[in-house]
Amino acid sequence: MILRPATTADGDAIWQIMEPVLRAGETYTLPDAWRRDEALDYWFAPPHQVFVAEDEGRILGHYFLSPNRQGRGDHVANCGYMTAPKATGKGVATAMCRHSLDLARAQGFRAMQFNSVVATNTRAIALWQRLGFDVVGRLPGAFHHPAQGYVDLLVMYQTL
Repeated sequence: MILRPATTADGDAIWQIMEPVLRAGETYTLPDAWRRDEALDYWFAPPHQVFVAEDEGRILGHYFLSPNRQGRGDHVANCGYMTAPKATGKGVATAMCRHSLDLARAQGFRAMQFNSVVATNTRAIALWQRLGFDVVGRLPGAFHHPAQGYVDLLVMYQTL
């Protein structure tokens, strides 16, 4: 598997992974009705740097890296990751997160923060914790889960 910068030619493959995640509405605070162009415009919007995880020509996942905030908060990175369903449990998310942490360090970020980790997304939480993130905040009922109602969002943080 290689991790490389995404190009516009990767749009269809990225959308194939992104669409079911958005439609499910269980893990991202993004609109579940977004069309392809709206979703890709957001994912590729500056200052997002977008990367894909590719194996034998197939894109297995993608992520963006960007400053978490502008101005005096721009020393803290933020990322969003999505993995193809067929690649779940095969180390793709781990590889993408490690890549993003290394890249963030190389670019001079001092920390990485995930603002909205849905508390019911236990696989992701366990992975982020294995990779050194701590839960530093809990926003009670801040996410409207389609099946479980209002659930908490976690803020996760790691000093780089």
